[in-house]
Amino acid sequence: MTLRIARLGAHLGRWLLPPRCLICGESGTNGRDICAICAETLPWNRVACPCCALPLPAPAPACGRCLKKPPPFAATVAAFAYGFPVDRLLPRFKFHGDLAAGRALARGLLDMARHADRPQALIPVPLHPRRLRERGYNQALELARPVGRALGIALRGDALARVRETAAQTELGALARRRNVRRAFEVRAGTLPPHVALVDDVMTTGATLAECAAALRRAGVARVDVWVAARAPARR
Repeated sequence: MTLRIARLGAHLGRWLLPPRCLICGESGTNGRDICAICAETLPWNRVACPCCALPLPAPAPACGRCLKKPPPFAATVAAFAYGFPVDRLLPRFKFHGDLAAGRALARGLLDMARHADRPQALIPVPLHPRRLRERGYNQALELARPVGRALGIALRGDALARVRETAAQTELGALARRRNVRRAFEVRAGTLPPHVALVDDVMTTGATLAECAAALRRAGVARVDVWVAARAPARR
């Protein structure tokens, strides 16, 4: 089943039946796929490092890692900390084409991004062509599309390309992740605005997003921000 057919089926289902909460199965609230009670339990990432969105116990100008070595991106918006139930919704969306889960995650990102500095373009982190063929869709693009539409921000899915196939980052430590994605991305767009935001599903060490941001900065982009659905605890 292609993503286009799945999306059409999802729209038809929402028209015929009211949305159900993805967490508890009860009726959704205000046309959303999460009920009001479960929405209150979502792990919103409201106290975090402004630069990398690492969850912090108290507000601070930056976390220790960003103070020691600032990343190539200026600011990060992460809707949620990577905990229950987001750690269930993200794999359903990323690997199993669950559009309802993706819709809920995009809504969370939109709610947090409304208060952020507004970039002039959203750039989804690309998949390698082989991975894209296998999966059938890019989860970063599917997150960026509704957020950009709601905020009136241009979507530049053509800006970046993953030119080197890399191993999965999941089981790698921070250093191995950085080596794994080194020079894996290339800017393909001729002209980009001075302020853009990269969009992805989850940020762990930030290695992939830092490599993408570095490529954009080398191409002349003055400021790169990061917008993600979830922020995982940092790995060493």
